[in-house]
Amino acid sequence: MSAGRIYAVVRRIPRGRVATYGQIARLAGMPRQARQVGYALNRLPEDSGVPWHRVINAKGEISARAIPDDARLQRILLSAEGVRFTPAGRIALDRYLWNPATVRRRDQPTRPR
Repeated sequence: MSAGRIYAVVRRIPRGRVATYGQIARLAGMPRQARQVGYALNRLPEDSGVPWHRVINAKGEISARAIPDDARLQRILLSAEGVRFTPAGRIALDRYLWNPATVRRRDQPTRPR
């Protein structure tokens, strides 16, 4: 497992967007290894700068944590970025899911018209 690849993908998630564990695993070149993403994020140092709070489960929910306050903190951080939750505690993936294919990188040349 390459935690570095996972962290690099998570750093790309824009503010106000979320990604699923499985999505991060695929983008990191580790398909079907969503749990590895969770393990890597669990080992992050507090001062890493990796926006771990933007990673949620495939149901659009914050996954249970060993430390319950971490789940509450994750919800607070996401809410502060404008991510809204349903009364059931879910995030509308059709609205907030990050789609890296729609993000144009600044260093890509634009095509002439």
